[in-house]
Amino acid sequence: MASVSRTAQFAKVTKVLKKHYKPVGVDAQRPVLEHLLFACCLENAHYEPAEETYAAIKHTFFDFNEIRVTSIAELSEVMSELPDPRAAANRLKRILQAVFEATYSFDLEEHRKKNLGPTVKWLDKLDGTTKFSVAYVVQSALGGHSVPIDSGMLGVLRICDLITDKDVKAGTVPGLERAVSKAKGIEFGSMFHQFGADFTANPYSPAVREVLLQIDPGCKNRLPKRRTGKKAKAPEAGGKKPTAGGKKTKTQKTAKKSKAKPVAGQKKSAKGKTASSGLSKRKPR
Repeated sequence: MASVSRTAQFAKVTKVLKKHYKPVGVDAQRPVLEHLLFACCLENAHYEPAEETYAAIKHTFFDFNEIRVTSIAELSEVMSELPDPRAAANRLKRILQAVFEATYSFDLEEHRKKNLGPTVKWLDKLDGTTKFSVAYVVQSALGGHSVPIDSGMLGVLRICDLITDKDVKAGTVPGLERAVSKAKGIEFGSMFHQFGADFTANPYSPAVREVLLQIDPGCKNRLPKRRTGKKAKAPEAGGKKPTAGGKKTKTQKTAKKSKAKPVAGQKKSAKGKTASSGLSKRKPR
């Protein structure tokens, strides 16, 4: 049986995604640096909370320098709508610090005029960037062809058997830019990103499973499964677990031996209770 080409495989993915998602356009007014910072919010998140979070950051802080010197904990509070606020805040803060150290400013517009290859290499080495954020900037701000892929999207592709475990570890999708043309890159990337965000939010969702099965009906055995485990039986209240064979423990034996014996001058009554010898009750003569 002839193998299906990568172009045909991703054409089917696009056809299925169009039934469930609408493409999201790019804000052409954003400077290069802001595309990079927005990508920190968008990674593994839906577009709406990412846009709201980025707007909240710009509203809360005076400028990029204030964001740079703000703690990750404080940034995380502003970015709480994202799936992983702390990770996103960490990426954003590190990028601002790295850009400031490299340029002593917060302006990357000069990179629009430079050759794409050296610019991509520079972005790759910039502290805080990820494969997703670099690809997003290349696609949205620099006019290059690169589809942004995050961990949620990689998870989907692995379940559909479109990439290997090695590809997942490397964070790459071989042949993707050849299979999806540059003209369709933003459309495909935005729809696929939404599905990846849904998968990240709840991989067990019936709606997510439905889309996965439409892309690859043979992925049923690879669908995420909830982990189930037997809970250990709790010991009886106020007691200890019985030992093997029903034998008494050392503690139980010790407790039996340590039952108090009547002290001198005391005797047990007929009912087994300890009674006083009467010496303390004797009246003085």
